[in-house]
Amino acid sequence: MPGSFNKDELEGRWVHSHEEDTADFVVYRNSEYPFPPSRGRRAFTLEKEGVAIAEFPGPDDRTARSEGTWTLHGDILTISTPGWSRTFKLADISPDFVTFHKD
Repeated sequence: MPGSFNKDELEGRWVHSHEEDTADFVVYRNSEYPFPPSRGRRAFTLEKEGVAIAEFPGPDDRTARSEGTWTLHGDILTISTPGWSRTFKLADISPDFVTFHKD
C-alpha cells in the first residue's frame, strides 16, 4: 500500500541481485547476502538525514562511488547522486531484501 513504508527500514546498504529480477520487479539484497560472482553490481547505501552513496561499475570495471541524497515519499524512493540517479516505486521491504516495481 502506498505510504505504508517506514524510512528507517530502508537505511543500510543494498546491492542489486539481478539474478532475482523478474519481468515485474527489481530486487536488491542486504549487503551481507552471499551473492554469486558477478562482474560489477550496482549498490546504494541510505543513511540517516537523507545521505545516499551510490556504487556502480566504472568505465574500467572498478567500482565508482558517488554521494548525494535520498528521499522517501509514500512508496516512491528517489536517489540522486552525480553519476547515478534513480526513482523507484517500492513493492516490499524486509531486513534481507527490498523489491521495486519495474518501470
